[in-house]
Amino acid sequence: MSSAKDIIIKPINMAAARSIVKKIHYSGKVTNSQLHFGIFLNGKLEGALQFGPSIDKRKTAGLVKDSLWSEFIELNRMALSDVLPKNSESRAISICIKLIKKHYPQIKWIVSFSDGAQCGDGTIYRASGFYLTSIKKNTQMLRMPDGTITAKKSLDSHIVNGKFGALAAKKAGATPLEGYQLRYIYFIDKSYKERLTVPILPFSDIDKRGAGMYKGIKRVKQATDGNHPSSGGAAPTNTLHLSGVLP
Repeated sequence: MSSAKDIIIKPINMAAARSIVKKIHYSGKVTNSQLHFGIFLNGKLEGALQFGPSIDKRKTAGLVKDSLWSEFIELNRMALSDVLPKNSESRAISICIKLIKKHYPQIKWIVSFSDGAQCGDGTIYRASGFYLTSIKKNTQMLRMPDGTITAKKSLDSHIVNGKFGALAAKKAGATPLEGYQLRYIYFIDKSYKERLTVPILPFSDIDKRGAGMYKGIKRVKQATDGNHPSSGGAAPTNTLHLSGVLP
């Protein structure tokens, strides 16, 4: 039986990453990512992690005082197939962070969001040394009158009958999905944690807010101790598999 140590993480091209993400990510959609890492098992691509710029870089940069736009990146997509062994997520994140630190030393921190309205509340981020910095009721993902789900930001890139798309959609009956959006931050450069401009929230706040979600199913309780680790990061990995250098 395979273990997480058997997976290989290495850079892949954008086309390959987008193909696997569209196939297995719950949203079926891709984003404007720049770094693409494939997750391989027995020579077959079984998942991908994609990193890229935040949609609102100015607002995101303000989370860490005096951050340059080149000093942070967002984990936009993480998609793993069901055939991958247990703990593959944390190993994949750990290796990707090591590769980013080695090949992109200007990147000091990583931000990512958990979609608690459709998928989960970020269990893997908590296991990988990320800090929880926000729990907000979902306003960004809308269920359209025909039952499809669309991001507000996508709708607002269009004007419909003189109104932003989301406003027009809401008037037609679109409603926000029930649930929460959670924001996590990982500090590659630990000194940047001291420059954080927002509070670090205890993991127990997820339960208190009723924001717990696993694979799209709301849960009342989850196993958390309410504390953040004193030093981030998943368990050390034995070998970094790297084919060439990052583009």
